[in-house]
Amino acid sequence: MQNQSKQPNSLKTRKLIMGLFLDLIGMLSYLLPGLGEFSDVIWAPISAFILAKMYPGKVGKVGALVNFIEEISPGLDIIPTFTLTWVYTYYFQKKSF
Repeated sequence: MQNQSKQPNSLKTRKLIMGLFLDLIGMLSYLLPGLGEFSDVIWAPISAFILAKMYPGKVGKVGALVNFIEEISPGLDIIPTFTLTWVYTYYFQKKSF
């Protein structure tokens, strides 16, 4: 499996922009009084699936689980899980040689 930190910069940038956009969608539930938590029940599994597909392997699975818990839990929507996964993937993940 290819190390994700060796991907072209254009793919890294696309993943960052997409992650920021998806984090923004997750935070939009704050704008829907009364419907916000209901929308999180729908958004949580969708966003977890997307995150798992964006980052294959262990990072994607763990990120998807964290994302699901964050989206389904009241008040935690402010955590930018997609962006944090991107930062971990490209800056903190151990390099394999």
